[in-house]
Amino acid sequence: MKKILYILILFSSIPTFAQNFADKDYYLIDSLDLKSFSSEDKKLLTKYLKEYHQANNDTVKINALAHICENMVNESWKKYQFFNVVLLETKVNSKHQDAYKKFYLSHYAEALNNLGIIHQESGELEKGLKSHKKSLEIQRDLENQEGIANSLSNIGVIYYNKGNIPQALESYQKGLTLRELLLEKDTSNKDIKSGVASILNNIGVLYQNQDDNKNALTYYNKSLILHREVNDKTGLANTINNIGIIYFNEKNFPLALQHYKEAVEINITTKDINSLALNYDNIGVLYNKKGDNISALQYLNKSIDLSTQINDSYGLTRTLCNAGFLYMEMGNYKIAKQYIKRAYELAIELKSPMYVRNSSKGLVILLEQEEKYEQALEMFKLHITMKDSINNDAAHKATAQQQAKYEYEKQKAIDDAKHDKEIAIEQEAKEKQTILTYATAVGLGLVGIFLLVVFNRLKVTRKQKNIIEKQKTEVENQKAVVDLAHTELEEKNKEITDSIQYAKRIQNAILPPNKVVKEYLKESFIYYKPKDIVAGDFYWLEQKENKVLFAAADCTGHGVPGAMVSVVCNNGLNRSVREYGLTDPGEILDKARQIVVEEFEKSEEEVKDGMDIALCSLEGNKLQYAGAHNPLWIIREGELLETKANKQPIGQFENPEPYTTHTIELQKGDSIYIFSDGYADQFGGDKGKKLKTSNFKNLLLSIQKETMEKQKQLIDEAFEKWKGDLEQLDDVCVIGVRI
Repeated sequence: MKKILYILILFSSIPTFAQNFADKDYYLIDSLDLKSFSSEDKKLLTKYLKEYHQANNDTVKINALAHICENMVNESWKKYQFFNVVLLETKVNSKHQDAYKKFYLSHYAEALNNLGIIHQESGELEKGLKSHKKSLEIQRDLENQEGIANSLSNIGVIYYNKGNIPQALESYQKGLTLRELLLEKDTSNKDIKSGVASILNNIGVLYQNQDDNKNALTYYNKSLILHREVNDKTGLANTINNIGIIYFNEKNFPLALQHYKEAVEINITTKDINSLALNYDNIGVLYNKKGDNISALQYLNKSIDLSTQINDSYGLTRTLCNAGFLYMEMGNYKIAKQYIKRAYELAIELKSPMYVRNSSKGLVILLEQEEKYEQALEMFKLHITMKDSINNDAAHKATAQQQAKYEYEKQKAIDDAKHDKEIAIEQEAKEKQTILTYATAVGLGLVGIFLLVVFNRLKVTRKQKNIIEKQKTEVENQKAVVDLAHTELEEKNKEITDSIQYAKRIQNAILPPNKVVKEYLKESFIYYKPKDIVAGDFYWLEQKENKVLFAAADCTGHGVPGAMVSVVCNNGLNRSVREYGLTDPGEILDKARQIVVEEFEKSEEEVKDGMDIALCSLEGNKLQYAGAHNPLWIIREGELLETKANKQPIGQFENPEPYTTHTIELQKGDSIYIFSDGYADQFGGDKGKKLKTSNFKNLLLSIQKETMEKQKQLIDEAFEKWKGDLEQLDDVCVIGVRI
C-alpha cells in the first residue's frame, strides 16, 4: 500500500473542493495499527520490522526501512523515516568511495521525498519544498527519469498549497513530459500510466481553480481513461469526484450528485478515508445549495468526524468552514463563529492561502454582525489579499503561458530524442573521417596562420568599422520603433476614450430628458452620479393612460459592462409598456424579466447579469410600486414608511415568483424616494466605513423642509463630504418626488 497526499481547491460562495493527488509511487499510507491489516499483509510487515531490528549492516537496514516506509503500519513510520534520512545522509557524505554509493543515493532521494511529505502534512511547506528539491537534484544526478518526474509532481503539490499556480503548473507539466516519453518506450507499464493519470488530474485541478472548466474537463477525461486502463480505483474515484465538482459549479446538481456518490462507493471499497471525507463534504455542500440543510449537516458532520479520525488538518479546515457558512445561513451565528474561527486558525497554521481566503470571508460577515467594523475591515483586506494571490489576471496569463511552454517543450523533447538517435547513427561514420580531417586541418592551419599574419590588421580595421556602422543603424532603428510605439499608444488611448465617450452619448439618449421629467413630475429631482464615464445605473420614465411610470434601476456592474446590461434592461422596460401595453408595476417587471432572460439566453455562454429596480406608477394620489431588491421609502409627517421589494433580480433566478404590486394612497406633502444601493454602500467618513442605509434615512428625514432641488444639492454635498478622498465605490441614482 502507498500513501496518497492531496491538496484542496475552493469554488463557489459556500465552498466545494476538488482533490489533487500528489505522486503516489513513494508516498506512505496513513498511520494505522498493525491489527487493521489482513493476515497476509501483517505477516509481510512483521517480517520487515524484524529485519530492520535484527540488521547487522547498513545495507540490510536501509532495505528494511524502505519496505517499512512503503508498507507502513503505525505512527512510528515518521520515526523510522527521520532515522532513515540521517543514516543515508551519513553514508552519502562519507569521504571514502563505497561500492554501494549509488544504492545509498537512490534510497536517500526516496527518503528525502518521504520527509517532504511529513513536513507538508505538518503545514511546514517551505521545509517540504526544500526536501523535494534536494530529492530532485539527486534524481537528476542519477539520471532516474521516473524519480525526476515523481519529485516534480510533489513540488507541484506544494506550490499549489502555497497558492503559486504558475509554478505548480510548470512543475506538473515538466513531470508530465518526462512520463509521456517514458510511456512511449514502455506502453504496457502500469506504474508509468498511473503516474501520467495522476499528473493529468492535478493539472485539471489547476485549470478548475482558474475557472477554466473546459481545459479542466479535458485533462480529467484523459486521466479517467488511464485510471481505468490500470484499474487504479483510488485515482479513478478522485477524478470522478472532480468531474462532479464541475457539474456542481454549472448548477447541474443531479449529475454532480451522481458523480459524488459513484466516488463514495469506490472509496468505501478501497477504504480511502481521506477521499471519503472529501466526498461527504461535497455532498453536504450540494444539499445545502438545494436547500436541504438537515441532509447537508449530516454529511458535513460525517466529513468532520473522518478528518478528525485520521488527523487530516486540510480536510478538517475545509469542512469546518463549510459547516460554519451553513450555520450562518440558518441564523445560528454563535455556532457558525465557533466553526469558522477554528477553520481560520487551522488555515493560518497550514499557511494555506486558499483556506485563509475562505475562512476570512466568513469572519468578515460575523464581525459585521457583531458590529466590530474595524476588525471586519482588517479581515476583509486579508480576504482580498489571499483571493488576489490565488486567482487573478496574472495567474490566468501565466497559466496560459505555461500551457504553451509545455506544448513546446513536449515537442522539443520528442524532436531531441529523434535527433539524438540520428546523431548516434552518424557518429560512427564521422569517427572514420576523423584522422583524415585532422591531417587536412593541420596543413590548412599552417597556411591559415600565414594568411592571418598578413591580413589581420586589415580585418580588424574593417570589423571595427562595420561594428560602428551597425551600432549606429541599431540606435536609429530603436529610436524609430520607440517613436512609433509611443504614437500608436496615444492613438489607441484616444480611440478607447472616444469610444467610451460615444457610448456615454448613446446611454444618455435612453435616459429621459430633464424637461420631460419636470413635465410629469413637477416637484421632483433625479440625483444621478455614475462611477465611470458610463454606468450600470439608469433612471426611466414613461407616461401611459394618465399614469406616470418612473423607476431607478441598478444593473450588474458599472462602467462599460454595466452600461451594456443597462441597454438590454431599459429595452425590456420599454417593450413591456409600449409593445405589451402594461401599466401595473408588478406585471411590467415580470415581462421585463422574461425579455431580459430571453435576450441573454441567445448567447452561447451562460450570462447571469440582470437588474435591481424600484418601479412606481403615479396617478393622482394613487401610487403603485413593485421592486426587485430595491425598496420604496415614503416620508409622511416626519416618519419614514418603507415598502420592501421582492428578493429576486430581473434576470436568471432559481424558482422565480411573480413580482408583488403594492398600492398606496398618498397624502399631500408626502415625499417619495426610490434609489440604487450605491449611495448607502459608499465608504468614507473618519474611519473609512460604509455610509449605510440608516444614515441615508436620517439624512432624508433632516431635509424635508427644503425644496426638492435643494434636497438634491444637500444629498450631493453629504455624499462628497462622506466620500472624501476615497474612490467612488459604485454608480449612484436617487429619485425624489413630492406630492
